[in-house]
Amino acid sequence: MRSAPTILHLDMDAFFASVEQASKPSLRGKAVVVGGLGPRGVVATASYEARIFGVHSAMPMAQARRLAPNAAYLVPRFALYRSVSEQVMALLAALSPLVEPLSLDEAFVDLEAGGTAWDERSARLAGQKLRADIRAVTGLTGSVGLAASKMLAKIASEQAKPDGLVLIEPGTERALLEPLTVRTLPGVGPATGDHLRRAGIHTVGELAEAGEDELVRLLGKAHGHALFAMALARDERPVVAERETKSVSVEDTYDVDIHDRVRVGTEVRRLADRCVRRLRAAGLSGRTIVLKVRRYDFSTLTRSETLRGPTDDPAVVREAAGRLLDSVDTTGGVRLLGVGVSGLADYTQEDLFAQAAGRDAADTPYEEDETAHTPEREAPAERRWPAGHDVRHSVYGHGWVQGSGLGRVTVRFETPLSEPGRVRTFRVGDPALEPAEPLPLVPRAPGEEEDVGAGGGVDAESS
Repeated sequence: MRSAPTILHLDMDAFFASVEQASKPSLRGKAVVVGGLGPRGVVATASYEARIFGVHSAMPMAQARRLAPNAAYLVPRFALYRSVSEQVMALLAALSPLVEPLSLDEAFVDLEAGGTAWDERSARLAGQKLRADIRAVTGLTGSVGLAASKMLAKIASEQAKPDGLVLIEPGTERALLEPLTVRTLPGVGPATGDHLRRAGIHTVGELAEAGEDELVRLLGKAHGHALFAMALARDERPVVAERETKSVSVEDTYDVDIHDRVRVGTEVRRLADRCVRRLRAAGLSGRTIVLKVRRYDFSTLTRSETLRGPTDDPAVVREAAGRLLDSVDTTGGVRLLGVGVSGLADYTQEDLFAQAAGRDAADTPYEEDETAHTPEREAPAERRWPAGHDVRHSVYGHGWVQGSGLGRVTVRFETPLSEPGRVRTFRVGDPALEPAEPLPLVPRAPGEEEDVGAGGGVDAESS
């Protein structure tokens, strides 16, 4: 472990909810919950105002509504979140070539590798400047932890929340760790935590006192050795700039179980096409196709097929996923479906996969094939207006969907740079109302592009 606190951990504060509050003046300082709004939806992020009521990430949305009935409940806007995340990651890249992103809103930075910090004072100054730059560029806040190891930097950023900075001085690590719960350490989840609790071990200090041999006896050799080292504040893991992608996948949870076998097949083909689009966007291909099916009784089945070479061909992935579906009994109903590709490579072997009859037709994405047979979808009444998403009215200008139902859509007309706006209600098919791209969260400098969030979406699974 290094002798100076030059590893930085950044964690953006309630990221999705904070972006929504920055985008919507009427929601600032109020409870905001972002996630799936259907009967089986879960909370992706809750603002700090919502957390006061006990709402937290991964909670069923129905439970969140009971705890905070007056909160604003919004559908995620992943294209915008990714756009803001890219701005934050660019600021981190300016600090060091060694940036290890963990998600859209979290990353480690090796300040020493970038020559940005070499002692306690320079590390603190770098952390303070980063927080100020993030606020200036995005209008958001982030919490920063600084320490001599990744484990301690992450613990420090958690203590800094929200909108703070905590630096763990070298030599104080053991004293800081000892009173903390064992769940603070990486790799200690609910099951391991319960196992240690039954053995009378509740804190990191008690973990260290138990000794390495006892931890190996309780948890096994690898886990026991690792936890004992962390309890003594030993963590030699480096900041790794490139984290290898092991698989690409998408999945959907359905509000009502799907019983119709034809519909299940249709959904699998849709998911296969979405998965391929994500695969191609990453410049990858893969050899192993994976199908995931969660049935009505919550039992989850996974089937896979390995091809002769890597592909990013949507027809090949659709066919393989269809073959895997043939081996799964969906009679009782399906609540979740997923399609993934693993065994990734950065090249394809197209010549190996000319196995589909009528290949030219199969090359057309499945979703495009369907639309020609469903003219009723063009009816204005079928347009969907997800809560929280941006719209533009030909008379009233830019706004966002506050809610919809019973053939009506309610819109609040405001922008990130305006005062809280007024609310108006329209027919869902009103030709004057159209979906719109998100607006910048902060004023743009002269010459910068005005649109934010226009480039490509991200599937909800990544959140």
